[in-house]
Amino acid sequence: MSGGGALIPAWVDGRLVPFDKLGAHLAGHRHKAVSVFVFDGEQVLIQRRALSKYHTPGLWANTCCTHPHWNETAEDCAARRLDEELGIAGLALFHRGQVEYRADVGKGMTEHEVVDIFTAIAPAGPTVRPNPDEVMETRWIGIAELLDEIGAKPDRFTPWLRIYMAEHRPMILARAG
Repeated sequence: MSGGGALIPAWVDGRLVPFDKLGAHLAGHRHKAVSVFVFDGEQVLIQRRALSKYHTPGLWANTCCTHPHWNETAEDCAARRLDEELGIAGLALFHRGQVEYRADVGKGMTEHEVVDIFTAIAPAGPTVRPNPDEVMETRWIGIAELLDEIGAKPDRFTPWLRIYMAEHRPMILARAG
């Protein structure tokens, strides 16, 4: 996600309208988002956000997270961003539900998101090709280890990943496959 330019679905004065992504974050408008968790056995793929990201650079996040374009379905958005950020294509996506959260992401920006959560099961030993403009590092980690790391050093993780693990873990782990 680069800052500015992209029009995303955001609620303004109670109406869903196309709105500038950076502007939505600066104004704290409630807006649509997508998050994906890709599993390989009992491990989940997490990514460390590129340092060039306009908010939360260098922090660990779930496999992929973004905002749909105006008139783009959540599932199409999830598939598109898995490919654009990580070079992962062709996985079956399972919609797990929708959550809403509000979090300060620094630099005067707020994520107030209505998020469609997807999971996917990767084939054993999947190839991951991170886009360096989006992702500086990836790794596979067990959920228990991830929870331990978040508990020990929460400032190394994005606010949304901390919220997902604290409040929505049962929904995310109820994956198909």
